[in-house]
Amino acid sequence: MKELSIFVDESGDFGAYEVHSPFYIFTILLHNQSNSIKTQIDHLEKHLKEIGLDSKHCFHAGPIIRREQDYANMDIRERRTCLNSILTFAKNVDFKYATFFVEKKHITDPVSLTAALSKQLSAFIREELSFFNNFDNVIIYYDNGQVELSKMLSAVFAALLPHADFRKVVPTNYRLFQVADLICTMKLIGLKKEYNILSKSEESFFGSKRDLHKNYIKPLSKKQYK
Repeated sequence: MKELSIFVDESGDFGAYEVHSPFYIFTILLHNQSNSIKTQIDHLEKHLKEIGLDSKHCFHAGPIIRREQDYANMDIRERRTCLNSILTFAKNVDFKYATFFVEKKHITDPVSLTAALSKQLSAFIREELSFFNNFDNVIIYYDNGQVELSKMLSAVFAALLPHADFRKVVPTNYRLFQVADLICTMKLIGLKKEYNILSKSEESFFGSKRDLHKNYIKPLSKKQYK
């Protein structure tokens, strides 16, 4: 039995456009379960112990950059080391991803936002339908963080991939879900770079725009569906 796991994460919300939240983004990360990632997970967890973190530490890219939550007491060097750990893991694991986004200033209400995102996801699945049909099982993992996204995912996948199944994910249990979180965060950072609206904390964390692109955005882009 061939099984495809799809991990979904989002950045933003379905509320009205605000300067601090100009985009809605979601990522689907696709992993063929026949390609084991145990070696990479073991290496990551060994590295986490070496840098003084719990081996089961759950990465949250946004708070790392903004120095929030578990990272409030870390200096910038420690936080960069932390983010680079999950980035290196992502580079060494075999997966592909697709990211979909809408600039919310052009959207008038949640229904329009849902429709715009549905069209993007539907077009992608139809284009890659032969790939999806290679698998006996397609399992979508999402933490059900946003009702609107949950409903949209259910509707689109049910219509185009009737054999798809949904499972609620606990982020601490799945490293690839944490990678999806990283990708969403870096997509948002990349868009903000293009629009010249990076925050002070983001500019401080990444340094120059050249370093941001070279060290973070470009490596992840190699995993993206073209």
